[in-house]
Amino acid sequence: QVQPVESGGGLVEAGESLRLSCEAGGPSFSLYAMGWFRQPSGKEREFVAGISWNGGNTRYSDSVQGRFTVSRDNDKEMVYLQMNNLKPEDTAVYYCNAATNTDNLAGLRGFARAWGQGTQVTVST
Repeated sequence: QVQPVESGGGLVEAGESLRLSCEAGGPSFSLYAMGWFRQPSGKEREFVAGISWNGGNTRYSDSVQGRFTVSRDNDKEMVYLQMNNLKPEDTAVYYCNAATNTDNLAGLRGFARAWGQGTQVTVST
């Protein structure tokens, strides 16, 4: 099964920004909703942001609403997560994945890709 490749993580100070990228690839990329997820150390993986197949619909978790922006480029088969005003509680490994719609992404079900290695984001105080 196709594994996404996430990149762009790093160590930043609170208030700074990062932009994550995901090479999602695989069959029928442009037909899937794409999402970003994160897993803090010792905790469950959680939904962060999702975008519909054509970019017309986005949704975010309450904790990142207004700070993070998800986007996609179907020609390049890429998904992005612009993260502004980062907080220490944003520290986690970030992953991307695909599903048939953003409801499934938010519900952490029906994933169309295997999980990749993720990219570590660490926000210091």
